[in-house]
Amino acid sequence: MGSNMAECHPVGFQWVMEAKERGAKVIHVDPRFTRTSALADLHVPLRAGSDIAFLGGVINHILSNGREFREYITHYTNAPVIIKPEYRDTEDLDGLFSGFVEEDGLYDITSWGYDGTVEKAAAGKREQAADVSGEQAHGAHGMELKEGNPPRMDLSLKDPNCVFQILRRHFSRYTPEMVERICGVPKEQFLEVADALCENSGPERTSAFCYAVGWTQHTVGVQYIRTAAIIQLLLGNMGRPGGGIIALRGHASIQGSTDIPTLFNLLPGYLTMPHVKDYGSLEEYVRMSTPRRGWWGNADAYIVSMLKAWWGAAATKENDFCFSYLPRTDDDNSNYWTVGQMLEGKVKGYMIAGENPAVGSANGRANRLALANLDWLVVRDLVEIESAAFWYDSPEVESGELTPEEIATEVFFMPASSHLEKDGSFTNTQRLLQWHYRAVEPDEDCRSELWFYFHLGKLIREKLKSSQDPKDLPIQQLTWDYPTSGQLEEPSAEAVLAEINGFDWTGQALSSYQLLKADGSTTCGCWIYCGVFGGEQNMAARKKPHWEQSYTALEWAWAWPANRRLLYNRASADPSGKPWSERKKLVWWDEEQQKWTGTDTPDFDAEKPPSYVPTDDATGPEAIRGDSPFIMQEDGLGWLYVPQGLVDGPLPTHYEPHESPFRNTLYGQRANPRRQHGDLPEDPYNPAGGEPGAEVYPFVLTTYRLTEHHTAGGMTRFTPYLAELQPQMFVEVHPELARERGLEHGGWATVTTARSSIEARVMVTDRVRPVRIGGRDVHQVGLPYHWGTRGLTTGGSANDLTHMALDPNVHIQEVKALTCDIRPGRRPKGPRLPRFVEELRDQAHSRREQEPERDPAEVEQT
Repeated sequence: MGSNMAECHPVGFQWVMEAKERGAKVIHVDPRFTRTSALADLHVPLRAGSDIAFLGGVINHILSNGREFREYITHYTNAPVIIKPEYRDTEDLDGLFSGFVEEDGLYDITSWGYDGTVEKAAAGKREQAADVSGEQAHGAHGMELKEGNPPRMDLSLKDPNCVFQILRRHFSRYTPEMVERICGVPKEQFLEVADALCENSGPERTSAFCYAVGWTQHTVGVQYIRTAAIIQLLLGNMGRPGGGIIALRGHASIQGSTDIPTLFNLLPGYLTMPHVKDYGSLEEYVRMSTPRRGWWGNADAYIVSMLKAWWGAAATKENDFCFSYLPRTDDDNSNYWTVGQMLEGKVKGYMIAGENPAVGSANGRANRLALANLDWLVVRDLVEIESAAFWYDSPEVESGELTPEEIATEVFFMPASSHLEKDGSFTNTQRLLQWHYRAVEPDEDCRSELWFYFHLGKLIREKLKSSQDPKDLPIQQLTWDYPTSGQLEEPSAEAVLAEINGFDWTGQALSSYQLLKADGSTTCGCWIYCGVFGGEQNMAARKKPHWEQSYTALEWAWAWPANRRLLYNRASADPSGKPWSERKKLVWWDEEQQKWTGTDTPDFDAEKPPSYVPTDDATGPEAIRGDSPFIMQEDGLGWLYVPQGLVDGPLPTHYEPHESPFRNTLYGQRANPRRQHGDLPEDPYNPAGGEPGAEVYPFVLTTYRLTEHHTAGGMTRFTPYLAELQPQMFVEVHPELARERGLEHGGWATVTTARSSIEARVMVTDRVRPVRIGGRDVHQVGLPYHWGTRGLTTGGSANDLTHMALDPNVHIQEVKALTCDIRPGRRPKGPRLPRFVEELRDQAHSRREQEPERDPAEVEQT
């Protein structure tokens, strides 16, 4: 478990405790000892930011001891696939993969591919640096198997260029001893974890990983998850009950916000957003963004049905179903890129709904300065959060960096409704849509998001109704008719869900995404949600008790796609279609009925037998073999090795965080070469390990959540009983660090990075333990990130300390591992605060200029 589940996801943790009562072993790997650790069978503290080394050690342990589920990986993964002979690994190139273009800082991925494949695009081109959505697509979308030629394979797994052997070489130095050197985890404790995973995996048993933002908020966050995925594929834990990787999501329907996305580079259902340089026509879009084989081969039906849902009768075959109306990405366009544009004065207006970037985003100061550079700002929230009040109540106003009278930003604060005041659904980590009904009417001017955007859309359409400008057609022709009710004219959330579900040409609600057509005869706002309103029934609202149905509970709410509770569950049966285990059987091939059946909805063509072999010219789902469970991939296989789809390498590699006290023990390449980090003056960095001046910020800092507060605090710091339960911002330090720095329990401490300095109450505890790295103890500092200047309890904002270096695949910030200084006492006030931060920063950088960079061996010893 790579998550503080008991503390941050307490409702979900009840199922972990029930499993433990039935004999499951719970292991918690985390830098801090938390409520989860207290209830686990084993807590393994490690250095924040070193998880890939730890997980890589597990992979090496599996491969070195022959613990892999050999039949599973031979048939269901790309372990036997031969990679191009020109591929070179990080073991060959001291931390880089083949194809790295130094002057661009990008990879040309041509050498990464399967032997016998053609790449649609190479990542090592400067024009692709800004927006990686095209090269990522959906993994397999970027790789095309030659027609009639499956990838070359060696089922004996002995060919030196097959994925299995590449994997062995790549992780060969991730030994228990290396794990101890990098992570600070004693060899014996590491082996206890590795052995437990192996012993609890195989035909009769499965193990699961649970993770949350402790794994994702790193400059190698995506590769953290990839490392866990490799373990689970090697052990045969994917697509099987009790296995897999559980991405713990928040109450704010985080899964739903990626399904029907708030992400800049995706359309609903994970369809690729068109780019200005590509996808001129619908035909070109389908050809470039989707493979010919697998279920993504039907993407033409998914995109056309979506366009019909959005533009209705106006979307015809003659006008490409209004494909030209879709916006195009033209740059990175992600959140932190936008912050940089705001700081440069290139963004005029900004809307914030359910977010609080002044507190919740990395480098709060940069975010607040960016907001001060706008012409107008709309904030929709339950209370006046820091992002709405930054112009008169913020650290920058106190320090004199911002003057309210000189800020031109016009702020519109729009009171929002809570989830108790509106109908709708949450989509949880299991992809389960669960409907909630409005309990009370919203007070006064509070309104739901649905009300706000529906009525805003009506006002805009009214203003544009007589416009003759072609650019206004997408708004004029948009389907925008939803029934409303009550004095507030609240739009029907069920009507929106029905539109997302989709209809056939007669107006009948569709029951499955398999019914979607590319000819314009079906509508569907999001293809993976098709079926949630099948039979004109709101399936998300079903609440049949578990004692009245099977353990898979298919009649409780509805899971995408097709009410399927476990993705890729074809893998729960062996290649011949028989369950690997009677005890853990889920779906299987029924010879008598000649179809797949089971206690879950089979994630496979229901009538495709295990013996099915496609013809050379087969396309779409028909091109997937009967013994290939991973139906969204063009080859039908689980990817141990990613030939295309990730921009920083086909295999996970241990890199140090952007800010770390250490060099990389494994490679000369210290940090992720593809990490995103700019040169904004508002986002300076601490010197890193090996650089002179790094000793000015000698401690590892990590941020985390508390049970009593929610994210940036807007819902909880204004609530009396929650503010009373956690009344002040605090910093957790170990007793040894407290003695070293003169910190007193309950007293004040000042924590500083190159970005800012905050104060917090000191909590002296052994819950944040030092780890022994390279012969010395490294102290870690823990900070909850919920506080700001507003509410019943106020305090320093942890994200004022963090930087905007990002993972290159999904542009997420690295706030779980950076460096800092900590000293006793309260932080300087007023104009002295920025001077204090600058003085410490200058001290570090003057040492960088005066001293040569030290030898890695010397750094490790010191």
